[in-house]
Amino acid sequence: MSKSRRIYSIDVFRGITIALMILVNTPGSWAHVYSPLRHAKWHGCTLTDLVFPFFLFIVGASIRFAFVRWHYFPSIDFYKHVFWRTLSIFLIGLLLNAYPFIRQDWDYSSFRVMGVLQRIAIAYGFSSIIIIHFNFKQIMQIIFGILLSYWALLFFGAGSDPYSISENIIRKFDTFIFGKSHLYRGFQDKFGNSIAFDPEGILSTIPSVASVLLGYLLGGMIHTTKNYADCAKRMSVFGLIILLVGLLWGFFFPINKALWTSSYVLFSTGIGALLLAFLTFLIDNKQIKKPFWVFEIFGKNSIFVFILSGLWVKTIINLKLTMNNNQVSSYNYLYETVFVPIFGNLNGSLFFAVAHVIIFWMILYWMHKKGIEVKL
Repeated sequence: MSKSRRIYSIDVFRGITIALMILVNTPGSWAHVYSPLRHAKWHGCTLTDLVFPFFLFIVGASIRFAFVRWHYFPSIDFYKHVFWRTLSIFLIGLLLNAYPFIRQDWDYSSFRVMGVLQRIAIAYGFSSIIIIHFNFKQIMQIIFGILLSYWALLFFGAGSDPYSISENIIRKFDTFIFGKSHLYRGFQDKFGNSIAFDPEGILSTIPSVASVLLGYLLGGMIHTTKNYADCAKRMSVFGLIILLVGLLWGFFFPINKALWTSSYVLFSTGIGALLLAFLTFLIDNKQIKKPFWVFEIFGKNSIFVFILSGLWVKTIINLKLTMNNNQVSSYNYLYETVFVPIFGNLNGSLFFAVAHVIIFWMILYWMHKKGIEVKL
């Protein structure tokens, strides 16, 4: 079995994505957040909306190097590896949704089934099977097939407004499978009412497979190149083309993260490809590595820090303290008593998130110095 090698630019890309994820996931108050650090309300794409597709993109790019150990051959050991990795990531996602497991007000009848790790697991599993069986040309054809079929599914599968939050086929399918009580309720309909819709639902996971496969193709460019400057140029051209196609397609099939539309896949992957091309040119071609070592630390234990940050936030949200004779979460207490008095509401919320980025980086740096790397 061959040993896979690490590419510094991919670790840095992953680290940038993780740092941004922590930044956007832990504001001091959701009532006070700068607009680029919020998700688009429905159609559109902000900086925050690039975090998840970037992660899937880098999963695909990493697969290109990880599968060297299997010689790109679908052996029994390969299938076992993919199965257990897919299952373990999915189950950890379920446990994160359930954490802290036992509360007085806990109601399993409203337990959310899907989530970020669940989507990563499914997309990784299906992408791995496709990658091990098909060549680059066939994978490109599969990507186009997925994106076009998904467009048709959404367009013909709903009513007169197929891309709206209330009528889309994604919501109808997830409601049929799970029931409304098991879906995410962070969205509002056009009347301002809370609506059950899961942005990591079943059907919308289908095009996320294309996000992983596109990342794999870009990883293949790096893996097979003998000239990193030329590779960066080719990735830039590829990224610019699919970005523009995504933008143009967006006039007919809106760019929408919650629906994970095909235009969103191309648009977000195009930006990811341009960023990876830039990092490849600087790091692998020009050998400029020192300015990026901070992000390398984040990139080596990405799934671990995702889990750790999720557990930490849920813990301090559920741990109650007294403030002004009222019971508030430790999360809110920390924000109100430490950050608001110094920075105010808006900047206090930002620096609360920045502090978390720094603290988690320090934990990962200690792990790096100790040679600890958690793999799932």
